[in-house]
Amino acid sequence: MDNQLLLAKAQQIYHYMVTAPESDWQRNMYNWDWKPGVGLIAAVKYGQAIGSPEVRDYLWRWMRDNRHKAAELRVINSTAPFAALTELLREQPDAEGGWLELAQEHGRWLMEEAPRTSQGGFEHTVTEGVDFPEQMWADTLVVGGLFLARLASLTGDRAMAEEAVRQVEIHLRLLQDEATGVLFHGYDGRRGDHMSAARWGRANAWVAFGVPEIVREVRGLAEVPAEVGRRYTRLLEGLLRFQTPNGMWHTVLDRDDFYLETSAAAGIGYGMLLALKHGMAADAALRAKLEEAVRKAAQAVLIHVDVYGAVHGVSGGTPVMPTVKAYNEVKITPTPYGQALALLLASELLTEGSGGGALGLARRDQLRRDEDEQGKQRQRTDALVVGAGRRNDSAIRAGSDGGAGVHRSVGNDAGCELVLRPGG
Repeated sequence: MDNQLLLAKAQQIYHYMVTAPESDWQRNMYNWDWKPGVGLIAAVKYGQAIGSPEVRDYLWRWMRDNRHKAAELRVINSTAPFAALTELLREQPDAEGGWLELAQEHGRWLMEEAPRTSQGGFEHTVTEGVDFPEQMWADTLVVGGLFLARLASLTGDRAMAEEAVRQVEIHLRLLQDEATGVLFHGYDGRRGDHMSAARWGRANAWVAFGVPEIVREVRGLAEVPAEVGRRYTRLLEGLLRFQTPNGMWHTVLDRDDFYLETSAAAGIGYGMLLALKHGMAADAALRAKLEEAVRKAAQAVLIHVDVYGAVHGVSGGTPVMPTVKAYNEVKITPTPYGQALALLLASELLTEGSGGGALGLARRDQLRRDEDEQGKQRQRTDALVVGAGRRNDSAIRAGSDGGAGVHRSVGNDAGCELVLRPGG
């Protein structure tokens, strides 16, 4: 796939994500919760990759419109939007309105009050009012740990940086399967086991990119133990073994009779790209394998993006399921986090291409103009797209998608070639 096509795909993915009507509870981007939060994290990266003021304006508008929801319920899952806010504040440190104080207040809650398991990991707490006592899930590392690391980097808070590293250590140690190197979905501190013991694809994706993101943020503030590097390398090696010839991963990594899942491929590919970029894969042979794996994953993911920008083949919200078999029954549907993981991968590829000169400043300027014009058009029609949904916010229900009915959807770019340039 050439860079112009990659740019076009990223643009489509972004617009499909941010124009979702609030009446569509599955795609709703207007809750202060993990699904929109991961979408915002990706939007920040996309805006940085193309240098778009329109994307930055959207993000600040989202923050203003939804700020009143930020403190309604303090849980781990409601932390995700703060990880996007810290990046906006990094670019605009003098932003008025007490935004930094809002982020620091939530940071203090994470440090002093957020429930932890007996092993010290963040307990998985959600906005839906369901309790998972003594349970630690893989996605908690991104929705909780990444924000701590970014806030630490922004403010120079060493204690926060050290806690972010501690969460990385705990997640890797308790979730890693010693036999394969990949991770289980969750850990139950009361039972001392991994519950259904599913080596779930998207769980591995969260940690695959969460670790290098956090390590990068805390450099100069906290020491990263050698064990983190060893365990993360084992994770990468395990993921390489489970990648299928077409570049994807199964929704449960070691079950080749289960469906292939797009968001796992996007998140894992993104994580591998960050590992290459930030020096977390020093061995030359491993780097070569990762580069090829990223190329294949990126092609596979972008094939699943339709002409409207919807990312298909994404499993719905998935708690730790009672059995491994149940993971293969989770409904497939476009979601904010599916869009986000694909957008993170595409945006990082654009950043790498720009650094190597492949993108071209003229093309970037043109895309930025396109984004700005489309943003103006979207503002003119915003009342038609999302207005009705905003008036019915009380009807929105967040939750997980259970049920059967697997739909596999692919696009039509299989013949395209993606040129991957190694990062620094």
